[in-house]
Amino acid sequence: MKSNPQKRIALFGTSADPPTNGHKKILEELSKIYSLTISYASNNPQKKHKEDIEIRSLLLKTLIEDLNNFKIIFDQKISSRWAIDSIRKCKKIYNLNNLDFVIGSDLVPEIFSWKDFNEINEEVRFFLIKREGYPILPKTLDMLKINKVNFEISTLSIPNISSSMVRLNDDYSNFPESIINIVEKNNLYV
Repeated sequence: MKSNPQKRIALFGTSADPPTNGHKKILEELSKIYSLTISYASNNPQKKHKEDIEIRSLLLKTLIEDLNNFKIIFDQKISSRWAIDSIRKCKKIYNLNNLDFVIGSDLVPEIFSWKDFNEINEEVRFFLIKREGYPILPKTLDMLKINKVNFEISTLSIPNISSSMVRLNDDYSNFPESIINIVEKNNLYV
């Protein structure tokens, strides 16, 4: 598969613990901007996960299949606990030179401490999605500029739904409809 330099490709890794309507909205919005969005479930080394990676990847895969959008694909082979490994796997598998790495504004202050941050910074452009309650502060913008981070701040409007909020609810109102049956049948997130 030859990479077209004009096409914009997004890589969206997420803990998806569980996938929420917020994840669904992000994927739908990314498909309007990007020629292709590649997503996977990951083990974030800075988080303790409620469910194991197999369950989370099944839920995310189910959500993406239900979206039925040829511009959004699920590829768990890319998953790694380290962003740099996922980025390099993705670029190799899909023969890409240009790649946007999608992260929420809650993670922006942490990227400077990520394993191999300088290599990540050379490999991708960051696409930053604003999350309610997590503004991108002027000091963070300064750090991005000092570190010569190539980034774009999205104008996407994403609902304020986090996986941790969903885990605290007793109902399924913030779960994508496509995964509710799997969650109920397997007594997940109770």
